[in-house]
Amino acid sequence: MTEGETAAAAANGTGDGSGEGGAANLNNSTASEPDPHFEPIVTLPEVVVPTMEEDEEEMIKLRAKLFRFDSSESPSEWKDRGIGDVKLLRHRTRNTVRVVMRRDKTLKICANHYVTPWMELTPNCGSDRAWVWSCKADYADETPRPELLAIRFANAEFAQRWKEKFEEAKALVKEHVYKDQSEEEDVSDEEDADASATEKKDAEAEKKDTSEVTEQLEKLNVSEKSCEPSAPKEKEAED
Repeated sequence: MTEGETAAAAANGTGDGSGEGGAANLNNSTASEPDPHFEPIVTLPEVVVPTMEEDEEEMIKLRAKLFRFDSSESPSEWKDRGIGDVKLLRHRTRNTVRVVMRRDKTLKICANHYVTPWMELTPNCGSDRAWVWSCKADYADETPRPELLAIRFANAEFAQRWKEKFEEAKALVKEHVYKDQSEEEDVSDEEDADASATEKKDAEAEKKDTSEVTEQLEKLNVSEKSCEPSAPKEKEAED
């Protein structure tokens, strides 16, 4: 293209877009792009889905991987139950504490059970970042059933923090939830002790009465002759 043709094209705005006319064409093409917008026919209200955690406060929250021991298989084996955030949740009024864990993305529950004072965390195969414990009723599958669970953390520091909070939760539950039960057990033990003492006294009194009756029987002198029945007299034979 000659210099004259280039100048004419720039003046007409038909060049390669490097001139002012080309910039104007680009702006016009951008402004003319369609931008459809449709108002919704039906407006749906926002739905609030309860998590059943509204009345609970979080004691600890850590990322971990959970396993469950499946004894129904032959041989028995550990099965992966999911990766996600595991939490200890304390109820504000009842002072109960439960373990809750949800899987990533789906948020499906893979652990949901209450903490009791007799639960014990034991190291898994000597590892310093994994714990094993058992519970009598886990509600992860909506149907309560006993489970043997194992959890593994990213490092030993997280595992130790979980251990400390778990022990704190056990002490809290024992103090507030199982306090009345412990008092009832103490009362029942006292009642059992009183009942045992009463039974012991009754047994001793009965033994004493029996010995007195035995002594009285020994003092009685009953001859064997008097105890034997007399022989009937024979009738005289008629001549």
